[in-house]
Amino acid sequence: MRFLRMLTNTVLAGALGAAYLTILVLQLNPQVPLLSASTWRWFATLCLLYGLHLAVIFYVVIVLREFFVLHVLSPGWASVRVLAWMSALLAALASTLTWLNLHGFQAALSEDAARRMTVGAIATTASAAVLLMIAIAHYSFGRRGSRVGATLFVLAAVASIILPVAARGPAAEPRSPIAPLLPGDPRHEAGPRLSLLLLDGGSLEYILPRVAEGRLPAFARLLDKAAVMDLATIRPTQPDPVWAAVATGMYPSKNGVRSAASYYARNDSRAVDLLPDLCLSHGLVHLGFVRDEPNAATTWRARPLWSIVSNAGLPVGIARWPLTYPADDVNGFLITDRFHQLVGSIAEFDQAASPPEILPQVEAAFSEPVDVSDVLPAAAGNLATSPEAMALRRDRVYSRAMHRLAAAVHPRLTAIRYDGLDVVGHYYLRYTEPRTFRDVPEEERRRFSQVIDRYYAFIDAEVGAELDALRAGDLLMVVSGFGMQPINPLKQAIGRVLGDPDFSGTHERAPDGFLIVSGTDAEPGPHQRGSIVDVAPTALYFLGLPAARDMDGFARSDLFTRAFTADRPIVFIPSYSR
Repeated sequence: MRFLRMLTNTVLAGALGAAYLTILVLQLNPQVPLLSASTWRWFATLCLLYGLHLAVIFYVVIVLREFFVLHVLSPGWASVRVLAWMSALLAALASTLTWLNLHGFQAALSEDAARRMTVGAIATTASAAVLLMIAIAHYSFGRRGSRVGATLFVLAAVASIILPVAARGPAAEPRSPIAPLLPGDPRHEAGPRLSLLLLDGGSLEYILPRVAEGRLPAFARLLDKAAVMDLATIRPTQPDPVWAAVATGMYPSKNGVRSAASYYARNDSRAVDLLPDLCLSHGLVHLGFVRDEPNAATTWRARPLWSIVSNAGLPVGIARWPLTYPADDVNGFLITDRFHQLVGSIAEFDQAASPPEILPQVEAAFSEPVDVSDVLPAAAGNLATSPEAMALRRDRVYSRAMHRLAAAVHPRLTAIRYDGLDVVGHYYLRYTEPRTFRDVPEEERRRFSQVIDRYYAFIDAEVGAELDALRAGDLLMVVSGFGMQPINPLKQAIGRVLGDPDFSGTHERAPDGFLIVSGTDAEPGPHQRGSIVDVAPTALYFLGLPAARDMDGFARSDLFTRAFTADRPIVFIPSYSR
């Protein structure tokens, strides 16, 4: 019977841990009403995974304790002596998680949400301290069945839930979706062109040594006379929120894109858009406890760069920027990031590109064969369905389609995104980091060590083609939204247990990206570190358009020569989103 009483205590502790995590979900998603079915469904969902596992862990610890102590534990059905220690530990863990998530997701939280979450974190920390004191006092001086101790414990445990919930407050009104801007009257005057090459997972730490060795000749040409700076990225470091911040010059708290998807608890129709970090919360999706739906263009709460430029009457050519599906009307053309997914679907190509007249040309580019053997030899596992081969095909067909259309439309702003560096970095970083991954067999290292280098060589060729196409006055921006770094061994081991791909590279700790600016008006040399939100206002500045005062980024005029900036002041308007 006493083992059954141990079980009831650990089940109560597991439920308390799930409650703390539910509060954290509510703090990160202030749009969810407190007194709603969604709150209870998230609590039930978190109980199924975290609550159950916490109960099992605590029970195992208590049972193992019985083998090493002289005094047999015979708790009540709800023992203060047992629950106080477990509650203090859980409150301390909840406090730590709250502080870390507050720091990590600062760019994704509004000022009011961050303030309320800070108050909640303080309350949880204070509650953990009180619960610990109660546990120590009850263990050292209390007596079995003390009503005073039980009352104090119940008050402290309830306060550890009520106080952060009260600090979080009622649901915040979400920002309204932004209506698309109509294309402006075309401006036919000639002008300098701006080309953006967007790289997922590109890293200067990887590029610079290989430039020095003569292995990336186009990057060597680029860096020789280019302005270069590191770019601080954001968390969660996922393509959707990162490239949305680049496109709008605003952090996720303003532009509305806070993660890669919307997440739904079981049997719930209300979405949350940010899951807690550092507690394996995305395992909920992998294991089927939470349903996710990818974002679409309706997620925007701020104007992206191409919409602003198109509305000003300048032609644009955009390929594969995240969150462009369904495609809006633009001056020029737009190929959405889901075009390759819609090939062969029931709604084939519906709103996959704009204007609809370009669909036959884009479809033709996608239907032509793509050779990947020059970049990914058979020795690197170059199977038709391998992730790296599929990524290379996507990069090449989008590039092919974009350049064919640009040759006909002559846009003033072009942008194309390549995600292959990110894919090969996830799978093959271990083979280029021998000091970090010492357990890799030498035969495997020799076989796969050139995969990332070869992909950088492919990107190098794309950079070289853009450099060759530059005319006097044109500008090329090579932008990496985030870098890559070796994955934490513990995280890698947990991923293997969950059946995730065997990744060795990651960007979840938000390693810096970079910005390289090349052209006759670029000021060569290294520049002070910037942020990804600086890209959009800097692009607008080059094109002669005003930045918006509600943008979080700055127009980096220091990247341009004095001759260029002398008669070109930075101009502002209040907002592009009103």
